[in-house]
Amino acid sequence: MSVDVASVPAAKAKNFPLYRTVTGFVRDPLRELERISKESDGRLIRLDLGASHPYLATHPDHVQQVLRRESQNFLRDGIFWRPLRELMGDSILSEGGEWEHSKRVLQPVFTTRNVNRLTGMMAEAINTAVGKLDAPAREGRPIDVLPEMSRIVNETVIKVLFGDKISPVEANRLIPTFDQIATSISVRFLLPFVPRALPMPGDRAFKDAVQVMDEVLFELVKRYRDDPGDGSDIFTALCQAPTEDGAPPDDRWIRDNLLAMFATSTETTTLALTWLWPLLHDHPDVEARLVEEIDAVVGGEPVRPEHLHRLPYVTQVVQELLRLYPVGWMFPRMATEATTIGGVPIKPGDPVLISPFLTHRLASVWDRPLEFDPERFTPENIRKRHRYAYFPFGGGPHQCIGRHVFNVEAQMILTSILSRFRPTLSEAVPAMPKIGATLRPRQSLEMTLTPVAGHGA
Repeated sequence: MSVDVASVPAAKAKNFPLYRTVTGFVRDPLRELERISKESDGRLIRLDLGASHPYLATHPDHVQQVLRRESQNFLRDGIFWRPLRELMGDSILSEGGEWEHSKRVLQPVFTTRNVNRLTGMMAEAINTAVGKLDAPAREGRPIDVLPEMSRIVNETVIKVLFGDKISPVEANRLIPTFDQIATSISVRFLLPFVPRALPMPGDRAFKDAVQVMDEVLFELVKRYRDDPGDGSDIFTALCQAPTEDGAPPDDRWIRDNLLAMFATSTETTTLALTWLWPLLHDHPDVEARLVEEIDAVVGGEPVRPEHLHRLPYVTQVVQELLRLYPVGWMFPRMATEATTIGGVPIKPGDPVLISPFLTHRLASVWDRPLEFDPERFTPENIRKRHRYAYFPFGGGPHQCIGRHVFNVEAQMILTSILSRFRPTLSEAVPAMPKIGATLRPRQSLEMTLTPVAGHGA
């Protein structure tokens, strides 16, 4: 509920004028934001970005206010949301009636019950995809981590997203195309106030990639929309969804939601799993405990859904991984009514940025915030924390509905790889990612896999 700002004594946000930050933003924007967040220590921040002056909220109380208590007042709108809105259209990543309709259609697909039905199919796809690492492992050839994690994730997600409706040729067009979209949109995401009429780096690559994505997705919609079958995949659910007046869904609406779900379910898992291996390299004690648990539960078998509830440390590692490297690192919102955050007056139209990456690294919220420690996610430690100290999937009504799929998928991929191989990174990796629409490594990561003797896959 919004409040009358005139009745509240006005506090001041921590201001960071452009002359103090421009050098840092030019050199390394993510590190500069981390410095600003550390200096502010949970106070509401006012950034001067020249053409825009957004607020940055990092304290868990302020995050909870924006994402949950006053979520109806802080909408996914404004210039910082524009690049994603242009790409995803009227999908689950929009607002208002379009978002509500998409959520109603997709929610049943992502219930725990339905995800449990999908996990057998996911496990089969994961074991097959991870099995393709056998050849480079036997030959001692290093793998390029990001492309290989992307391949494994995409081969899995495409089964969940499309069932058996997509051909290998179409899948092989989609996978590299979305990677091109994710990288080429970065400049527009960082500089959303630059007019479209002014060409920016990545614009041509982005346009070309969206065209390929549209060709594949619209062809699938044309082929199956009137007879999608009775599968539990996302594509079937979208094709069978009536509009508010009972008419069949629009082709563009199906496309927008397919693209939104493809983006959120592939990019998130791929990048999280890419960051995992440098962390294990730097923490051999964590890797040793993981391997011990996986060997005891899975042994030489292919990973199966029923293994997961017996792998609590795998779950903790994935949760801590997402604390340090939440791929959805920034959530833009725009105030629609006057309110206050931490006593600071907020006017209609003010942009407010929420960052899991920054909140998850606040020293006032987390003990040893930069240290990788899966023990933070034991049940007793979870109970002690503020609900919005940790929010890698957002929160409130817009919390990611695919989070159950991510957790199951990430845990099974991690388990499948470590049950078959022992990884060794070729060299040390910088801890800070590069900023963009998502958090990607600054350089390629190479890893050699040693086969585990006696694996029966």
